Amino acid sequence: MAARFVCWKWEELQEKFLRELFTACYPRVSAGASPLTRTGIRSSKEGETGDRNLRTRDWNVLTMDQNVRTIGWNVVTMDRDLSWSLFILSLVPLSAYWIENLIYVIQHFYYPILAIVGVPGNVMTIFILLCRNCGLSKCITHYLLAMAIADLTVIILDLILRHIPIVYSVYSLMSLPVCNIHAVLLYAATDCSVWFTVTFTFDRFVAICYPHLKSRYCRERMVAVFLGAVTAISCFKNIFWYFMFWGYYRRYNAPWFCLVTSAAQWSLVYGAIEFLHNILNPCVPFVLILLLNLFTVRHILVTSRARRRVRAHSSTENPRDQEMESRRKSMILLFLLSANFILLWSLFLFYSVWWRMYSLGFVPLYLYSFVQELGFMLQLLSCCTNTAIYAVTQTRFRKQLKNVLSYPFTHIYLLIKYIY
Repeated sequence: MAARFVCWKWEELQEKFLRELFTACYPRVSAGASPLTRTGIRSSKEGETGDRNLRTRDWNVLTMDQNVRTIGWNVVTMDRDLSWSLFILSLVPLSAYWIENLIYVIQHFYYPILAIVGVPGNVMTIFILLCRNCGLSKCITHYLLAMAIADLTVIILDLILRHIPIVYSVYSLMSLPVCNIHAVLLYAATDCSVWFTVTFTFDRFVAICYPHLKSRYCRERMVAVFLGAVTAISCFKNIFWYFMFWGYYRRYNAPWFCLVTSAAQWSLVYGAIEFLHNILNPCVPFVLILLLNLFTVRHILVTSRARRRVRAHSSTENPRDQEMESRRKSMILLFLLSANFILLWSLFLFYSVWWRMYSLGFVPLYLYSFVQELGFMLQLLSCCTNTAIYAVTQTRFRKQLKNVLSYPFTHIYLLIKYIY
């Protein structure tokens, strides 16, 4: 009985809260007509033209979910805060909505920590790769440097300028009508981050499996050409987001984080373009990285067995094979970077494809919104882990990282010692 009373009370509070919140957000709609009719939204013609257009766009966004409960949750996601989520956790029994609020509470601490760790980590990685000797070839250094710059850009554009303002309701940063420009830059940086990983994997595949081509393709000039081509194609490919989105932000998380033009929202052409976008990033990179790593591992196993047989016949002391040790470290770095990308991007990829199919009317199954939030969290984590991977796998990089971290403290200690 107590549990039924709590559930009933919660539903009553929920409906009252959503009704009041919808009235506060759409006062003209609530006063003039039913909020679920297009007529009610269009009836408030006495407002400004910009307001009327914005309300029409909001209606286009809301109608995609096609039910009152989902509309309510989208509104709650816009204006909820930490205290409200904690209240939900203490009152509501375990459910999808309870998990969603638990993730929201975690995001209040997870995203700032991720920014505090990710920005300095990538900045230090860029500094060390540029100014210090890490014992890596120049080609590998250029690839890792490009990946660090792309990851830092994604952290700034996606984590700091998108997710943190949504979680903390800092809407002043999202009030400027530049969302379509933000989308172009963000998706271009994301494409660069993903495809730089692919080009690095391909470079190591050529260097290990086809040594006779290494002198032709694994050179600084060719690396610059590959990286420049990936950057240019990524920027050109994502220009269509400028015409697909309005300049205004949605104040809740979604694969589309801007208000969508009516032509793009229901157009099969734009739907095909976006589906192709999801195929190119990260579906194709997933397949390419898996295949390249599979072929590389097969080649290494074959050559390792052959070298062991040759060395067993040529030497009785069997000293350590320096070439195989160096190749092993290079492969550990490659596999960790590839596994980091595949594992942390999988959930985000799955939800993005499902969401687009759902918006077009193909609903083979239903996914709750907390799946999307987990996908965002894991995808952003992938931009902050490369520094730790380098530190674990590369001895010289780890040493240089310790020197950079201890540099200010060493000079502070020397200054205090000099003064006293």
